[in-house]
Amino acid sequence: MTRLTIHTVDTAPEASRERVESAHKANGFLPNLIGVLANAPTALETYQVVGAINGRTSLSPAEREVVQITAATLNDCGFCVAGHTKLALKKLHMPEAVVEALRKVDAIDDAKLNALARYSVAVIEKKGAVSDDDLAAFRAAGYNDQQALEVVLGVSLATLCNYANSLAQTPINPELQPFANPELTAFA
Repeated sequence: MTRLTIHTVDTAPEASRERVESAHKANGFLPNLIGVLANAPTALETYQVVGAINGRTSLSPAEREVVQITAATLNDCGFCVAGHTKLALKKLHMPEAVVEALRKVDAIDDAKLNALARYSVAVIEKKGAVSDDDLAAFRAAGYNDQQALEVVLGVSLATLCNYANSLAQTPINPELQPFANPELTAFA
Protein backbone atom coordinates (compact mmCIF):
# COMPACT_ATOMS: atom_id res chain seq x y z
CA MET A 1 0.00 0.00 0.00
CA THR A 2 1.44 3.32 -1.03
CA ARG A 3 1.93 6.02 1.59
CA LEU A 4 1.11 8.81 -0.88
CA THR A 5 -1.80 9.11 -3.27
CA ILE A 6 -1.23 7.64 -6.71
CA HIS A 7 -3.24 9.92 -8.94
CA THR A 8 -4.92 8.95 -12.17
CA VAL A 9 -5.77 11.15 -15.13
CA ASP A 10 -9.13 11.77 -13.46
CA THR A 11 -7.85 12.55 -9.94
CA ALA A 12 -4.67 14.48 -10.75
CA PRO A 13 -4.56 18.03 -9.44
CA GLU A 14 -5.36 20.53 -12.17
CA ALA A 15 -1.75 21.76 -12.24
CA SER A 16 -0.55 18.20 -12.97
CA ARG A 17 -3.35 16.93 -15.19
CA GLU A 18 -1.89 17.80 -18.60
CA ARG A 19 1.44 16.18 -17.72
CA VAL A 20 -0.32 13.09 -16.36
CA GLU A 21 -2.42 12.80 -19.52
CA SER A 22 0.69 13.14 -21.67
CA ALA A 23 2.53 10.44 -19.72
CA HIS A 24 -0.46 8.10 -19.97
CA LYS A 25 -0.66 8.62 -23.72
CA ALA A 26 3.11 8.16 -24.22
CA ASN A 27 3.28 4.93 -22.20
CA GLY A 28 -0.09 3.35 -22.93
CA PHE A 29 -0.60 3.21 -19.16
CA LEU A 30 0.09 5.60 -16.31
CA PRO A 31 3.31 4.68 -14.48
CA ASN A 32 2.64 4.86 -10.75
CA LEU A 33 5.66 7.15 -10.37
CA ILE A 34 3.84 9.78 -12.44
CA GLY A 35 0.73 9.32 -10.32
CA VAL A 36 2.81 9.89 -7.19
CA LEU A 37 4.68 12.90 -8.57
CA ALA A 38 1.33 14.44 -9.59
CA ASN A 39 0.85 15.24 -5.89
CA ALA A 40 3.52 17.94 -6.34
CA PRO A 41 3.07 19.55 -9.76
CA THR A 42 6.54 21.12 -9.65
CA ALA A 43 8.13 17.75 -8.85
CA LEU A 44 6.33 16.18 -11.81
CA GLU A 45 7.39 19.07 -14.03
CA THR A 46 10.98 18.75 -12.83
CA TYR A 47 11.00 15.03 -13.56
CA GLN A 48 9.65 15.50 -17.08
CA VAL A 49 11.74 18.55 -17.98
CA VAL A 50 14.98 17.16 -16.55
CA GLY A 51 14.20 13.81 -18.17
CA ALA A 52 13.91 15.52 -21.54
CA ILE A 53 17.15 17.40 -20.92
CA ASN A 54 18.88 14.18 -19.89
CA GLY A 55 17.68 12.69 -23.17
CA ARG A 56 19.68 15.35 -25.05
CA THR A 57 23.05 14.64 -23.44
CA SER A 58 25.98 13.36 -25.44
CA LEU A 59 25.63 9.97 -23.73
CA SER A 60 23.90 7.41 -25.93
CA PRO A 61 20.48 6.08 -24.88
CA ALA A 62 22.15 2.86 -23.70
CA GLU A 63 24.72 4.82 -21.72
CA ARG A 64 21.96 6.83 -20.08
CA GLU A 65 20.29 3.56 -19.08
CA VAL A 66 23.56 2.36 -17.54
CA VAL A 67 23.42 5.40 -15.26
CA GLN A 68 19.69 5.01 -14.50
CA ILE A 69 19.77 1.28 -13.72
CA THR A 70 22.93 1.65 -11.65
CA ALA A 71 21.41 4.48 -9.61
CA ALA A 72 18.08 2.72 -9.14
CA THR A 73 19.84 -0.44 -7.98
CA LEU A 74 22.10 1.37 -5.54
CA ASN A 75 19.14 3.40 -4.26
CA ASP A 76 17.09 0.20 -3.83
CA CYS A 77 14.29 1.46 -6.09
CA GLY A 78 12.55 -1.61 -7.43
CA PHE A 79 10.09 0.51 -9.40
CA CYS A 80 12.80 2.34 -11.36
CA VAL A 81 14.85 -0.81 -11.91
CA ALA A 82 11.77 -2.46 -13.44
CA GLY A 83 10.95 0.55 -15.61
CA HIS A 84 14.48 1.06 -16.87
CA THR A 85 15.00 -2.67 -17.40
CA LYS A 86 11.94 -2.72 -19.66
CA LEU A 87 13.21 0.30 -21.57
CA ALA A 88 16.73 -1.12 -21.90
CA LEU A 89 15.56 -4.54 -23.12
CA LYS A 90 12.45 -3.78 -25.15
CA LYS A 91 13.13 -0.36 -26.65
CA LEU A 92 16.92 -0.16 -26.78
CA HIS A 93 17.53 -3.89 -27.26
CA MET A 94 20.49 -3.84 -24.89
CA PRO A 95 22.04 -7.27 -24.30
CA GLU A 96 20.37 -9.13 -21.45
CA ALA A 97 23.78 -9.89 -19.92
CA VAL A 98 24.58 -6.18 -19.68
CA VAL A 99 21.23 -5.34 -18.11
CA GLU A 100 21.49 -8.22 -15.64
CA ALA A 101 24.99 -7.14 -14.63
CA LEU A 102 23.72 -3.59 -14.05
CA ARG A 103 20.88 -4.91 -11.89
CA LYS A 104 23.48 -6.67 -9.73
CA VAL A 105 26.11 -3.89 -9.93
CA ASP A 106 28.46 -6.50 -11.43
CA ALA A 107 31.17 -5.97 -14.03
CA ILE A 108 30.02 -5.63 -17.64
CA ASP A 109 31.92 -7.32 -20.49
CA ASP A 110 31.79 -4.12 -22.55
CA ALA A 111 34.79 -2.17 -21.21
CA LYS A 112 33.42 1.28 -22.00
CA LEU A 113 30.00 0.62 -20.45
CA ASN A 114 31.71 -1.00 -17.48
CA ALA A 115 33.80 2.16 -16.95
CA LEU A 116 30.60 4.22 -17.11
CA ALA A 117 28.88 1.97 -14.58
CA ARG A 118 31.88 2.05 -12.21
CA TYR A 119 32.07 5.85 -12.51
CA SER A 120 28.31 6.09 -11.83
CA VAL A 121 28.77 3.99 -8.69
CA ALA A 122 31.60 6.29 -7.58
CA VAL A 123 29.51 9.43 -8.20
CA ILE A 124 26.65 8.01 -6.13
CA GLU A 125 28.63 6.46 -3.30
CA LYS A 126 31.02 9.41 -2.98
CA LYS A 127 28.29 12.04 -3.49
CA GLY A 128 30.16 13.44 -6.47
CA ALA A 129 33.54 13.61 -4.72
CA VAL A 130 35.07 10.97 -6.98
CA SER A 131 38.77 10.29 -6.69
CA ASP A 132 41.33 11.31 -9.28
CA ASP A 133 41.63 7.61 -10.14
CA ASP A 134 37.84 7.30 -10.65
CA LEU A 135 37.85 10.25 -13.05
CA ALA A 136 41.00 9.06 -14.82
CA ALA A 137 39.50 5.60 -15.41
CA PHE A 138 36.34 7.21 -16.79
CA ARG A 139 38.37 9.37 -19.16
CA ALA A 140 40.62 6.46 -20.17
CA ALA A 141 37.50 4.63 -21.37
CA GLY A 142 36.86 7.44 -23.85
CA TYR A 143 34.61 9.74 -21.86
CA ASN A 144 35.16 13.47 -21.41
CA ASP A 145 34.48 16.24 -18.91
CA GLN A 146 31.08 16.99 -20.43
CA GLN A 147 30.05 13.39 -19.94
CA ALA A 148 31.42 13.36 -16.39
CA LEU A 149 28.88 16.07 -15.59
CA GLU A 150 26.17 14.39 -17.64
CA VAL A 151 26.49 11.36 -15.36
CA VAL A 152 25.84 13.70 -12.42
CA LEU A 153 22.77 14.99 -14.28
CA GLY A 154 21.53 11.42 -14.80
CA VAL A 155 22.14 10.58 -11.16
CA SER A 156 20.21 13.68 -10.08
CA LEU A 157 17.24 12.64 -12.23
CA ALA A 158 17.38 9.11 -10.85
CA THR A 159 17.61 10.41 -7.29
CA LEU A 160 14.37 12.38 -7.67
CA CYS A 161 12.54 9.29 -8.90
CA ASN A 162 14.20 6.79 -6.58
CA TYR A 163 13.62 8.87 -3.47
CA ALA A 164 10.03 9.74 -4.43
CA ASN A 165 9.28 6.04 -4.89
CA SER A 166 10.92 5.17 -1.58
CA LEU A 167 8.95 7.90 0.21
CA ALA A 168 5.67 6.84 -1.38
CA GLN A 169 6.38 3.11 -1.35
CA THR A 170 5.21 3.12 -4.95
CA PRO A 171 3.98 -0.27 -6.17
CA ILE A 172 5.32 -1.53 -9.49
CA ASN A 173 2.69 -1.35 -12.24
CA PRO A 174 1.54 -4.70 -13.66
CA GLU A 175 3.04 -3.65 -17.01
CA LEU A 176 6.47 -3.45 -15.35
CA GLN A 177 6.21 -6.50 -13.06
CA PRO A 178 7.89 -8.88 -15.54
CA PHE A 179 10.99 -6.67 -15.32
CA ALA A 180 11.11 -6.39 -11.53
CA ASN A 181 14.18 -7.45 -9.61
CA PRO A 182 12.98 -9.61 -6.69
CA GLU A 183 16.14 -8.73 -4.75
CA LEU A 184 15.14 -5.06 -4.48
CA THR A 185 12.49 -3.37 -2.43
CA ALA A 186 9.13 -3.51 -4.13
CA PHE A 187 5.89 -2.37 -2.58
CA ALA A 188 2.58 -4.12 -3.00
